Amino acid sequence: MSDEYIPQRAMSIQAHPDDQDFSVAGTLAKWAKAGCEITSVLITSGDSGSNDITRGTAYKAELAALREGEQLAANEVLGIKHTVFLHYPDGELEPSLPLRKDLTRVIRQYKPDVVFAGNPEAWFYGNEYVNHPDHRAAAQAACEAVFPSAGTRLIFTDLLEAGYEPHNVERLYIHGSEKNDTWIDISETIDIKIEALKKHVSQMDTHEVDKWMRDWAKDEGKEKGIDFAEAYKVMILQKKEEPEK
Repeated sequence: MSDEYIPQRAMSIQAHPDDQDFSVAGTLAKWAKAGCEITSVLITSGDSGSNDITRGTAYKAELAALREGEQLAANEVLGIKHTVFLHYPDGELEPSLPLRKDLTRVIRQYKPDVVFAGNPEAWFYGNEYVNHPDHRAAAQAACEAVFPSAGTRLIFTDLLEAGYEPHNVERLYIHGSEKNDTWIDISETIDIKIEALKKHVSQMDTHEVDKWMRDWAKDEGKEKGIDFAEAYKVMILQKKEEPEK
């Protein structure tokens, strides 16, 4: 599929700070530069993201604040307009009805044309990485919030009573799929993606980030002859009528 489509509004829904910047940040930066209004939704604040034996459990609150600050800095680099933290506990995420309702609420509030989510079916990548259960839970809840909950009037009627009218998302972009059908050329924003990812200093040695991201983006684009790409499975949920000639 062509990557020429750029929506007016988009939303990224991810489990943890830095998930977005590893996966879809090149596309978000490209769309933001073109005038797309982007909302970044982080379901947890990454408060379990440390194995430092010198820290006690009270460090979780400090770490959450630190990681939220890193995500805000990354989103500023990407040109993201809105950031929403839902404060679910890191490492304990489930695709629950309360989570789906919260995501339905933010979709109805910000009314994105496109939602980015992970692949809820992804357990294993290669033979070295088991997908984090929070990633799968976030992806499942996001997909179910996009359809059917966000656009169905009588699902979560308390949201309706609170003024959150139904909203139909036009497209759902799934990253981490083995059946990609859409490639976004991020050659012009790969450096911005890397800069955003480097804001997450609590989670990584940033010295290798340039190589990782360029190698991954080259691999994603190789099939289509693109220098640097991000690849997606795209569900087209609402088709716009072509203007009559």
